[in-house]
Amino acid sequence: MTDSSRALSRRLRRTFGNVFALIYLALCAALFVWAIVVSAGDDSGESMAIIFPLLATAPTSLVLLVLPGGFSMVAVVVVLAALVNAAIIGWCARALRRGGRPDPAS
Repeated sequence: MTDSSRALSRRLRRTFGNVFALIYLALCAALFVWAIVVSAGDDSGESMAIIFPLLATAPTSLVLLVLPGGFSMVAVVVVLAALVNAAIIGWCARALRRGGRPDPAS
């Protein structure tokens, strides 16, 4: 492993390795899979199930939702928004655990 790949894996572990961020990502993934299953089973084409993953990943998903496209773009929006929000959750959890001490990782 090179130094750059170690640094990248360390940064990803520090960003998404927090238990709260992982629980959030699992919840978003479960909601997204549920929405796909419910929408696929709906013959009328009027399923509003995709709203729940979008609301779970708000406010980032609402900003990215202005991108053009169909279902594939909604999937990209939900995934990117979940990753951004999980990174923010991990950062907040690290800052709260750290208290007033400076961050040794930065």
